[in-house]
Amino acid sequence: MTRLGDSVQRASELLAQDLSSDTNVERLLAETGSRRYLDLSDLPATEQAELIGARSVELLPSVEKLAERIEERAAQGKGLHVKLGIDPTAADVHLGHAVPVIVLSRFQRMGHDVTLIIGDFTAKIGDPSGRTAERPPLTDEDIARNLSGYQEQVRPFFDFEKVRFAHNSEWLAPFTLPKLLGLLGQVPVSSLLQREDFRNRLSEGSGLTMSELLYPVAQALDSVELDCDVELGGVDQLLNLQMGRRVMEAYGQQPQLVVTMPLVEGTDGSGAKMSKSKGNYVGLGSAPDEVFGKIMSIPDRLMTPYLRAWTEWTDAEIDQVQARIEAGSLHPMDLKKVLAGEVVAALHGVPAAMAARAHFVAQFSKKSFSDVETLPSVELAEHGEEGVAAVLTKVLEFTPSASAARRIAKQNGLRLIIERSGQKQQAVVLSEAEALRPLAEVAREAVPTEGGAADAVYLKAGRKVAELRGL
Repeated sequence: MTRLGDSVQRASELLAQDLSSDTNVERLLAETGSRRYLDLSDLPATEQAELIGARSVELLPSVEKLAERIEERAAQGKGLHVKLGIDPTAADVHLGHAVPVIVLSRFQRMGHDVTLIIGDFTAKIGDPSGRTAERPPLTDEDIARNLSGYQEQVRPFFDFEKVRFAHNSEWLAPFTLPKLLGLLGQVPVSSLLQREDFRNRLSEGSGLTMSELLYPVAQALDSVELDCDVELGGVDQLLNLQMGRRVMEAYGQQPQLVVTMPLVEGTDGSGAKMSKSKGNYVGLGSAPDEVFGKIMSIPDRLMTPYLRAWTEWTDAEIDQVQARIEAGSLHPMDLKKVLAGEVVAALHGVPAAMAARAHFVAQFSKKSFSDVETLPSVELAEHGEEGVAAVLTKVLEFTPSASAARRIAKQNGLRLIIERSGQKQQAVVLSEAEALRPLAEVAREAVPTEGGAADAVYLKAGRKVAELRGL
């Protein structure tokens, strides 16, 4: 049996047990977490290809062709050459960015050669994928600043000691116009205009520049330079990656295989992909309690996609827990706590995951928020004249922007919680319009005077809670 097979057997035994038990969950997190460093080189070519295919949206031409390429390179005494390109467009990295890096790590642990392409040249063009307007190009200073923290943030998912870094300015900057024109003579314009986003922008009369049209060709030249066997990317990159196959053939090279990963939905359950601008993301630098709480806030339907995206669980293990939920022998909340623990363990380790789990249970199993000692507070005398959304954003830092606070309200996630001794908590849902009104005014209107004064009033945004003082 392979090393992965041994681990799956041990984990399957744990997954059949009581997953509300801290002891069982801690053992499970230790087992599945150890797979992030597990040597997978003993897997046969077919199993390697199937493991990659199980986490991809598209694997082109096919899983079988990937297995054949693995065997072909093994016969030559070497592994595949696998490439992942990143454009350094932001300084902060979230879990959505980790998805292709995790797959790249699996290739690495299977014994293949991996290269991380720093798109310092293409970043100055700006990848137009999915955009409705041309993206402003980055400066050298922007690129240097954004790159500085990337490696440290994704380190929990990847061994940078075994990767080659390459900057595509090394070969793209000296690329001459005659060479470019010769290449473009072999690239039909129709292939560039297959992109739905390009066609939509043209039909709507929006701008579409030549630099954007050339972006897929520039990215394809990275694959030519490195003579890649496999290129990874998000599903929105599919046409760019296929251009790599076309251009490699034009250069007389064996075309690369293409592996695309899903764009994972954000934590708010709105259907939008994880994005910092939408406030529905989990930052890789977030504290353990914050990560755990954000994962616990997701709708149940996202548990399986999240398990597939960020854990080392196999499909068989995911099927096992789903079958238990359907049979009623596993509560969805217990599985969600395991999932939250998996993500925290990946970023901060198993002890931090178990501590975050204990804190979450202590906080949200209480009948009264007054039992929780670590809640933040807002003095109405100081901040009562500020809008509810402004308090959430600037004072409590519960949301990244006022628009994110309004989105929570629109989803009925913004509430005032009123507590009186001897009574159940009373929740007052705040509307999107009330999120823009002064906090003190909204609180005084929401707290009824009959029944005596409230013992405590709390402002709750999603899973985050703060006490209001001075009402």
